[in-house]
Amino acid sequence: MSISVIIPTFNEAPNISFLIKYLIRSGDDLLKEIIVCDGGSIDETLALAISAGACGVISDEKGRASQMNYGASSATGEIFYFVHADTLPPQSYARDIMTAVSEGYDLGRYRSAYHSNNRLLKINAFLSRFDTFQGMGGDQTLFVTRELFQESGGFDSSLKIMEEFEFCSRVRKSNRYKIFTKPALISARKYETNSWMTNQLAKYKIVRMYKAGASQESMVKAYNEMLNYR
Repeated sequence: MSISVIIPTFNEAPNISFLIKYLIRSGDDLLKEIIVCDGGSIDETLALAISAGACGVISDEKGRASQMNYGASSATGEIFYFVHADTLPPQSYARDIMTAVSEGYDLGRYRSAYHSNNRLLKINAFLSRFDTFQGMGGDQTLFVTRELFQESGGFDSSLKIMEEFEFCSRVRKSNRYKIFTKPALISARKYETNSWMTNQLAKYKIVRMYKAGASQESMVKAYNEMLNYR
């Protein structure tokens, strides 16, 4: 079995080269390929990704769900591993995933750790060990077997926000979900321009809106109004 890493990007030039080289070094012989699926960056993201050793493709549609689906459509590994461009999984990620799959897990994620000394973010990191709805986002990375991903139809490409929450909620109903005891190292860049409390309130509001059946447009609008981010 082998792993295809799929990274959706948009203007990630500062991060992408380091991430790809790190994933290649840590992937051993289990890493089949890294596919960077770009949403139309105006910086050097795609060129840097290809230079670092990834396969670069441009999605027909911008949006994380559409980009991840597009990247998965050309992936050849038996396991898909979705990684955000500003997140570093543990160096043991490939072995961890293979072990989990061999134990019968069909999908899963890591806990959280943040690239920051902010003490409040330690609360977020601690809470990520619990199996909650809020823990099913993509920051902690997500592995899923190719068979399950294809059977499920992948991510809902109509979603512009909450796509990973929706996917995990849907496919976990009849499949085993693994939460590793190790953390993925997540960028704290959202917290550089927004306070911890503002970020938490934004997350809380969007989750409530999602569960209440709010439209994608209204959730994106509310999120953008609450946070000054990229």
